[in-house]
Amino acid sequence: MTTAISYANAPDLAGDDYIVIGLATCFIKEDGEVHQVEVIEPIPSAALEAIFKGIPTSYKLACGTTLASVLDQDTQYLPDGFPANAQFGEEFVPRAFAAARTYKRRETAKSLIPQGTTYTEFKHSTERKRVLNAKRVVNKEDNVKQHSHTHKVL
Repeated sequence: MTTAISYANAPDLAGDDYIVIGLATCFIKEDGEVHQVEVIEPIPSAALEAIFKGIPTSYKLACGTTLASVLDQDTQYLPDGFPANAQFGEEFVPRAFAAARTYKRRETAKSLIPQGTTYTEFKHSTERKRVLNAKRVVNKEDNVKQHSHTHKVL
């Protein structure tokens, strides 16, 4: 029996739909200092397949589970095996729905982390830090200098 999720923007999903939830090491910049945080995020099938090919990732672990085990209405549940100090990522609910839809299209991705199991053998790296609150400041010096003949017909 499927458990219906009563979200107006996800009528195509049920509580028993498969999803992968990951624990990522991210960073927040405050007052010139960088602080490490653990973030719980849904992982779409394409990202999971890329991570399984051995690319460095900020994910420490991931578990295959169902939507109902992490979401109920507007309540988010901490998955088993995740640290209590971990926080849910921004826009977790719509991102979880989007990720669940990717596993409906890519059934083969479900076999990478079977439902009810946790995978920890990622190539975890924080060399390239994922700063969550990074602001991009564009300067005049960032403009690309073009050759003087670029827009001329010679």
